[in-house]
Amino acid sequence: MVGRTILPFLLVAGAWAFQLQAQPGPPPQSEPRSAPVAGPLPDAPRPAQTSQPERFEGKQTRRILGIIPNFRSVGVDEKLPPLSPHEKLKLTLEDSFDYSSFIYVGILAGVSQAEGSYPEFHSGAPAYARYYWHSFADTLNGNLWTEFLMPVASREDPRYYTLERGGVFKRTGYAVSRLFITRTDSGGRSPNLSEIVGNGAAAGISGLYYPAQERTWTKTGQRWVIQVGLDGVSNLVKEFWPDVNNKLFHNKY
Repeated sequence: MVGRTILPFLLVAGAWAFQLQAQPGPPPQSEPRSAPVAGPLPDAPRPAQTSQPERFEGKQTRRILGIIPNFRSVGVDEKLPPLSPHEKLKLTLEDSFDYSSFIYVGILAGVSQAEGSYPEFHSGAPAYARYYWHSFADTLNGNLWTEFLMPVASREDPRYYTLERGGVFKRTGYAVSRLFITRTDSGGRSPNLSEIVGNGAAAGISGLYYPAQERTWTKTGQRWVIQVGLDGVSNLVKEFWPDVNNKLFHNKY
């Protein structure tokens, strides 16, 4: 009981003694010295205020327009650890089986049917079904090779790293160049084997499920070039999407 009664007084006395030791000089001399230090204090929050608009610079979202998957895009100056083989496989499955992927495949199938790309599929609803599952197989086959099999074998990063600096031409050239140059898992640069060799392998394998007339070198090369071209368009969309989202939609998506 005595200890509990004396303890508050000891705490007050200790605090009073600490204050005396913390102020060894006369107070009038310390006040003029602290005045210049207090002057810049109101300006201290200004850097944080000016940096707020840049917070969305190069920011990539999980989806473009809230629909199109954008899982493989990395914002400018964003530092991410390398992907493990399991994470690369997960990325492949997300891109291939996302609900929007089925819509995308449906559009490709409709365009191919309208152009009569494969007369062997004939016409009508049965033909559209054939176009659809062939387009879906192409998409899954391509994603498997370019996002999982080749990146794991060559230790490449299948993600797209946004440049977000420079003019339109510079950034366009950068986006196209990513078809041929990519980042490795260790952060270096290397030829993009996943894109070029991976899509080539996917185009060759596609001959196994296309009609015999479509298994020629010319047809296989066409599928290869078309897929690489589509990936180039995808890079352009990813590169300029943060600008569009910021200026037109005010980062709504």
